[in-house]
Amino acid sequence: MATVTAEPRPWLAPTASAPVSTTVRLPGSKSMTARALILSALADGPSVIERPLRARDTELMAAGLRALGVAIDTTDSERWPVEPGPLRGPARVDVGLAGTIMRFLPPAAALAEGVVEFDGDPHARNRPLRPIIEALRSLGVSIDASASGGLPLTVHGAGLVEGGEAVIDASASSQFVSGLLLSAPRFTKGLVLRHEGPPVPSAPHLRMTTHMLRAAGAAVDESVPDVWTVEPGALTGRTWVIEPDLSGAAPFFAAAMVTGGAVTLAGWPAESWQPVGRLAELLTALGASVTQGPEGLTVRGTGTLRGITADLSEVSELTPVISALAALAGGPSELRGVAHIRGHETDRIAALAAELSKAGAEITEFPDGLRIEPAPLRATSFETYADHRMAHAAAVIGLAVPGINLTDVACTSKTLPEFPELWAGLVARS
Repeated sequence: MATVTAEPRPWLAPTASAPVSTTVRLPGSKSMTARALILSALADGPSVIERPLRARDTELMAAGLRALGVAIDTTDSERWPVEPGPLRGPARVDVGLAGTIMRFLPPAAALAEGVVEFDGDPHARNRPLRPIIEALRSLGVSIDASASGGLPLTVHGAGLVEGGEAVIDASASSQFVSGLLLSAPRFTKGLVLRHEGPPVPSAPHLRMTTHMLRAAGAAVDESVPDVWTVEPGALTGRTWVIEPDLSGAAPFFAAAMVTGGAVTLAGWPAESWQPVGRLAELLTALGASVTQGPEGLTVRGTGTLRGITADLSEVSELTPVISALAALAGGPSELRGVAHIRGHETDRIAALAAELSKAGAEITEFPDGLRIEPAPLRATSFETYADHRMAHAAAVIGLAVPGINLTDVACTSKTLPEFPELWAGLVARS
């Protein structure tokens, strides 16, 4: 059931001739949209998801839930009504290359009556899944997986999951924890989940999961480090208003920094469930100013970038764009704490090392990150590895370096299908 992906779309990254100063309106957060879809599907009444992200990952998530018997109307881009129903198989779920689908949907599928099969793009079979599969098996769920412990996999749903206590090593992805927690209120005994291993990355995404569970009526206790307790109980249908995607905004903010302009992300809420504080710290260290007001979240640059030393473990999705900024900075940078991104859409550390080196930067690769020594950058063919974040990094470098040719910009459809047009318009107005 492997997906046939879109034809590659080569693209010459536009170069800015003046400061980029604009306001951008971006679609909703992928992370919030994915969680809202799961919580709405498991609720005891209808929900509405307002301002969702419509992109490949979220469309495939909606399709997977529909296959399980959930009614989701995605006709209106601004408002998706969700009517939960009894979860049932047989069903086939295409995960594409999305970690959220391959990790959030199997626990929900275990609650279904019947067999649910999962597969996706070829590289999806390389993404780690074993910890969540073993945790589900320890809770009594019958799952067939590949020899590597990942896709393709088959969940033999029994209509219920007893739940109880489980131990997991979630050092490779916080999504292992989130995937189990999102379905845990529907487990007969709830769930006490204990992480054992190196630190769990992307802590803000875990906080988003527990905040959204509570907003849906779940009782969640995370007062003990590395232990999450979810009481059994109903989830309430509600209206979810999705924030603009902070990770998706990163390359646009970077454009202001590289060109000495100002970019405002419109529609930013006064209180956010995304790690805006950490993003502001990093961009400020690199040389920007970050302010929040009624008009939105604004990043201003001077056109001069500083090297930084930073632990990106909480915001690993930003690593490609931060690396691109570091390659354009006036001094060296060291970015660490992101060993787990080797298991993302591609091995992002190796990919960044290869492509930034081709562009002329001096790169030292560590198991958990990169040292980036700026040097005069040059035109190159920038491989995107079917990874939207690699395309974002290439576009940022292209602002300052003519002749950055992306092998494929179509991969940005994973989270922002209109990225090439938005980006070209941004630069054209500079």
